Amino acid sequence: MTEPATQPAPATTAPPVVVARGLTKTYDTGDSRVHALAGVDVEFHRGAFTAIMGPSGSGKSTLMHCLAGLDAPTSGTVHLGGTPITGLRDKELTLLRRDRIGFVFQAFNLLPMLTAEQNILLPSQIARRPVDRERFAHIVEVVGLRDRLGHLPAKLSGGQQQRVAVARALLNAPEVVYADEPTGNLDSRSGAEILEFLRDSARDLDQTVVMVTHDPVAASYADRVVFLRDGRLVDEVADPTAETVSSRLLKLEA
Repeated sequence: MTEPATQPAPATTAPPVVVARGLTKTYDTGDSRVHALAGVDVEFHRGAFTAIMGPSGSGKSTLMHCLAGLDAPTSGTVHLGGTPITGLRDKELTLLRRDRIGFVFQAFNLLPMLTAEQNILLPSQIARRPVDRERFAHIVEVVGLRDRLGHLPAKLSGGQQQRVAVARALLNAPEVVYADEPTGNLDSRSGAEILEFLRDSARDLDQTVVMVTHDPVAASYADRVVFLRDGRLVDEVADPTAETVSSRLLKLEA
């Protein structure tokens, strides 16, 4: 995977899209308690692409799940825009995730009997939301799927399937897109293409993107990298390079 040229981070004068304050998550394992998150304060701004990194067991995925309303923190708060999502009922969380959050996972999560276009449009159809055809056409063009819309997932490469998943996540202009190891199942070339799409969506579509990754090269596509260790936010880097990220990770793992 080729490291991208360093670009200046976008201005962050607007209020943050996502805010976490004092976030903790504790698991009871029977004989002991595991503190997956131990008081995390973090913000994510519109039009910025942020990577979350840290050693294995540092709390990366737990933090993303709490930010996205997929898991409830033990204490602390998460706000999406002006909405406090901690404490929402299950039905309210379901609607919030459907209407205001986009997700891209390591698994593509496409329905095999639907074409690429149908997979992209499916969430809008489920929500009975009108599709902005101009935005649809623009996103399809950006992710390079215009000639593949009629193909079933089985006829698409892994990189193309993940492009479908990215387009699906971006279509309804969510307030934030969470990407959990989005290039984990891809070769280096396809992975680089997906990371470029995520980076471009932040800059060209003013999209907030938050990505969990273990890969320093993947993180170098982001505008900012925040580092966790033992459930705490311990460092961050703006305008990251793969070398800078690797150096910080080595220090955290030492």
